[in-house]
Amino acid sequence: MARDLGSIVKRSRREGYALHPKAHKVLVKRTTAPGTTPGGGGRPRKPSQYALQLREKQKVKRLYGLLEKQFVKLVNEALRSKGESGIKLLEFLERRLDNVIYRAGLAVSRPAARQLVSHGHFMLNGRRTDIPSIRLDISDELVLRDSAKTTSYFKNIDELSPAPSATPAWLKVDRKNFKIKLSGQPSRDDAEPDIKEQLIIEFYSR
Repeated sequence: MARDLGSIVKRSRREGYALHPKAHKVLVKRTTAPGTTPGGGGRPRKPSQYALQLREKQKVKRLYGLLEKQFVKLVNEALRSKGESGIKLLEFLERRLDNVIYRAGLAVSRPAARQLVSHGHFMLNGRRTDIPSIRLDISDELVLRDSAKTTSYFKNIDELSPAPSATPAWLKVDRKNFKIKLSGQPSRDDAEPDIKEQLIIEFYSR
């Protein structure tokens, strides 16, 4: 499975957005993009509309861990769907299996959730799965495999990935038994508020 193996901190600095929890502290200290000198180069130029669209597309694509081909396919599906294309795109991203595990609080980040899925630790509707990009539907159920419950990660889950302060309304999570069930569809408010999804749609609609 192809992956973007570049430094998550460097990618976060490039987008000016924390793509991983460990990037927050770095962005406070280093606000410039990699390869630029802080305070240098005179007065910064106002970015073009194209540049704004490109950076927003790159930010969201990297935030959810997709490669370009995967992301384009998802955008095209959103454009063909009923309703607002940008909101449909975010809904599709939120319903990815790896993101569901992250939102449920069983992984501290999306890359960590993706690794758990790739190692085959979860059962989807009674079947073992190792495909992070699977999109879940209402009533789908994820359960941790018995063999994974004995691993050090899940034995120490409360330390390694503390329970979130709030679980999304569209998920039912039984943390004690490592079960997740979709009880509804994610809304726009369930995704990050500072995503400008319309810029992404405009980028691909040129």
